[in-house]
Amino acid sequence: MPPRGYAHARGKYADFEGLRERVVALRRAGLSRRQIRDRLHVDNNDILNRLLEGEPPPEWTKRPNAKDDLRDRARELRLQGWTYDQIQVELGCSKSSISLWVRDLPRPERRDPSEQAKLAARKRWEHELAVRDQVRQQTKAAATQEIGEMSDRDLFMIGVALYWAEGSKDKPYDRRENVLFVNSDPGVIQLYLAWLGLLGVEPERLQYRVMIHMTADVEAAKRYWADLVGVDVSTFQKTTIKKHNPKTVCKNVGENYRGCLVIRVTQGAELYRRIEGWWTGMVTQAPVRLR
Repeated sequence: MPPRGYAHARGKYADFEGLRERVVALRRAGLSRRQIRDRLHVDNNDILNRLLEGEPPPEWTKRPNAKDDLRDRARELRLQGWTYDQIQVELGCSKSSISLWVRDLPRPERRDPSEQAKLAARKRWEHELAVRDQVRQQTKAAATQEIGEMSDRDLFMIGVALYWAEGSKDKPYDRRENVLFVNSDPGVIQLYLAWLGLLGVEPERLQYRVMIHMTADVEAAKRYWADLVGVDVSTFQKTTIKKHNPKTVCKNVGENYRGCLVIRVTQGAELYRRIEGWWTGMVTQAPVRLR
């Protein structure tokens, strides 16, 4: 049967079968409809459709659909029993699109209205938490950039304040002019060691030991801290083990719990006195800054 419109163009497309062979050959060679039309001068779309009948378009002409992933996810959720409202909250797309994508799937069993409300509220809250976390991370990243390059004086002042906050201190009733620092934060440890280096404290004067809860992986913790400070784990002093109190609930446990690292500077009495003096000088200057 001749194609529709063929009678009006029988002069131009008289050899339909011969033309179809050429069209099919070009199609299989990877040409698009437009390229075939322009090359063979087939201006009638009805005839071109008949000539291309049964021949799929080449892959390169298929435009990716940006919503394909959303559609697949919507169908997956629908098969799990999710409602349109729940899918909309989860994916952020319109109900009309969801309806189009999943209309061939069976409807989920009706849930108790209170249960649906709870699920919807939970999804909204999870979305709110995700937004808040994104804002939080952006603020932190911007603040990180504000620091810029740290000068030696910046590090000096930071180190004095850091030691006075976290290090051991001499008391009139308990004379201990030792430079002893304990902390569980790797970043704090690295900053403290950089400060000691700025003061000219030789690495040979540093002694390390781990202070950790008895239920933790002690050897793994020692290896972690040794790698962080760049020394052999065999140089660590005897570990201080914290005994478990059955009346308390320990929250600082798990694979990321590594206890605290104790860093002692040997022959540190003179250094301690200087640290205390530096701190006193900083405190003396504080009221001046408030005026």
